[in-house]
Amino acid sequence: MSTLRFHAIKESLAHTSKLVLDNDRRSELFGQNVFNEQTMRQYLTKDAFEGVMNAIWHGKKIERSIADQVASSMKDWALSKGVTHYTHWFQPLTGATAEKHDAFFETSNSGLSIEKFEGSQLVQQEPDASSFPSGGIRNTFEARGYTAWDPTSPAFIYGTTLCIPTIFVAYTGEALDYKTPLLRALHAVDDAATAVCKYFDKNVRKVTSSLGWEQEYFLVDKLLASSRPDIILTGRTLLGHSSAKGQQLDDHYFGSIPSRALNFMRDLENECMLLGIPVKTRHNEVAPNQFELAPIFEEANLAVDHNSLLMDIMGRVASRHHFKVLLHEKPFAGVNGSGKHNNWSLSTDTGVNLLAPGKTPMSNLQFLTFFVNTIKAVHEHEALLRAAVASAGNDHRLGANEAPPAIISVFIGEQLSQVLEELEGVTKGKLSPQEKTELKLNVVGKIPDVLLDNTDRNRTSPFAFTGNKFEFRAVGSTANCGNPMTVLNTIVAKQLIEFKVEVDKLIDKKGLKKDEAIFNVLREYIKSCRAILFEGNGYDEAWRVEAEKRGLSNNKTTPEALKAKVAPSTIKLFEEMKVMSEVESRARYEIEVEAYILHIQIESRVLGDIARNHVVPTAVKYQNILIENVKGLKEIFDKKFVEVSREQLNLIEEISQHIAGINANVTKMIEERKKANTQSDIEKKAHDYCFNVKSIFDDIRYHCDKLELLVDDELWPLTKYRELLFTR
Repeated sequence: MSTLRFHAIKESLAHTSKLVLDNDRRSELFGQNVFNEQTMRQYLTKDAFEGVMNAIWHGKKIERSIADQVASSMKDWALSKGVTHYTHWFQPLTGATAEKHDAFFETSNSGLSIEKFEGSQLVQQEPDASSFPSGGIRNTFEARGYTAWDPTSPAFIYGTTLCIPTIFVAYTGEALDYKTPLLRALHAVDDAATAVCKYFDKNVRKVTSSLGWEQEYFLVDKLLASSRPDIILTGRTLLGHSSAKGQQLDDHYFGSIPSRALNFMRDLENECMLLGIPVKTRHNEVAPNQFELAPIFEEANLAVDHNSLLMDIMGRVASRHHFKVLLHEKPFAGVNGSGKHNNWSLSTDTGVNLLAPGKTPMSNLQFLTFFVNTIKAVHEHEALLRAAVASAGNDHRLGANEAPPAIISVFIGEQLSQVLEELEGVTKGKLSPQEKTELKLNVVGKIPDVLLDNTDRNRTSPFAFTGNKFEFRAVGSTANCGNPMTVLNTIVAKQLIEFKVEVDKLIDKKGLKKDEAIFNVLREYIKSCRAILFEGNGYDEAWRVEAEKRGLSNNKTTPEALKAKVAPSTIKLFEEMKVMSEVESRARYEIEVEAYILHIQIESRVLGDIARNHVVPTAVKYQNILIENVKGLKEIFDKKFVEVSREQLNLIEEISQHIAGINANVTKMIEERKKANTQSDIEKKAHDYCFNVKSIFDDIRYHCDKLELLVDDELWPLTKYRELLFTR
């Protein structure tokens, strides 16, 4: 194994990536392989184009005749670009994307062949759903599932395949993917936000949820990664002593991008441009060999699709540059993990960002309405938001002094906190003329100036207002953004509906004017959601104590956090908002709990294998070398050999202690795993894996990492942190 390590290091040092030049303008590359609006105008008839656009903007059903026209035009466009196959591209609850390729090629009765693609093939397919997670919605032998075309996300060409974004549902109609509930949530927030917008602008017909994700990742030489069984099988290092130099000098963050990594980025960005993914920002992140990629904001459904597609593309492009992309939230101990900040906002079809202040008191009152309602929604459903980002990988990151804590709170900055304090003091009921003037001129009117200079940043806040959007920072780097975006848009939609009911009640029954009614409701909301606002350090123990007093949840582990997904209030919420049925909610809970169990189970098996089959034999081999050395010293020095070989003897004993520690803990871990596997209740099983199996990982790692420092470097079988993190 040590031979493999040094071979990998030698070969990795010789790796160079093909120089990728930015010769073409991004605007010329952008969307070349996408059946977007520009392409549709060129290939579709007027009726077909209007049919698709009505489906995108107004949710109208596409007639069969229109679907046939679209399919024919889509096929002609794809064939003109060398495409041979098509696929319904979907996002099952595995966390990855899925696709089954079919050729356009068909034969006729006369033996002739043609390229064929009809509306029925575009609109719906029946992939085998038996091996996808369903959470008990359907039995394994009931294989039928349906994929249905989502016209709001344009088809695209990847390689020689036409990919058609689709939803994925069981034959009984329940959602088996991330996209279906997201589309329902986006419809809900559109309806609710549009209704509230009409208080301020009667011309608003549609509100769109936008998302800008920030994808963090590590790049590791492919050969070095291949020499580590833990990286290959789990996506992270289960053991390994920290490098003497890590990120403590802060010399990597925003530093000069290494040439190999830069060529990978250029190649990746070119692929993204062709596929219409509007990537804009690239930079070094805090940890060595850690980087970030971020796009221009897009409509949330499209942004989720693009992020899922990106994660797939990254792996393929990385191979061309002899890299392996690590998307795990914590691939290396002792350095920062990776997240995927979700920047979220709402915009109207009239071009207004509802979370950005305007130039008039009315536009600022609109901003305050959506700003405060979002805070209220987070306060009411903070445990559900935490559950939306729960995973085995993200448990390593949340609360690890580098990322947001597991306690969900909202950061808005000192200036906006003062604005809310002034609004909180509004008189109940009708406002005096003086109060109206002060509010509109001194409070609401000054919001643009406040935000202009509001440079407050709080990197420990899981949910922060950053000028014209909210940034949900607790999302993990491997996550499908559809999960947190479904929750966030649903809870905001629910809150906006309740807000409108309360305002209308004050107008109709109390005789208050619209502005007065809005101010009155906002005042009560500010008072009721004070507990969620926090401006300090999320890692302080004092905050944990304070958060508990405020009634905020602190679910540190995934099994604890996920319970919020099947709380009666959550099931009721999703049913009322028509986002998920109780069956769908419970199914997703079971799927995510089962995924957690399997991740820990796999890591446990891999760790036990490496510890016993790689680390212990290497330690014994080195110990035998030391023993032979001591024997030789005894022959030479006779009675004095104990004195001259004291260090070797101590080292032999220390190695024995660590070997014993490894074997004892691996045995204990296996026994706990066996006990956990006997649990028939999935919650109890997850609990046992979390608190009885996973809790032993650190003990095994401790002894392995100590041996790494004791054993001769020439013998050590596993590529070390210094080699993984600093090989450029």
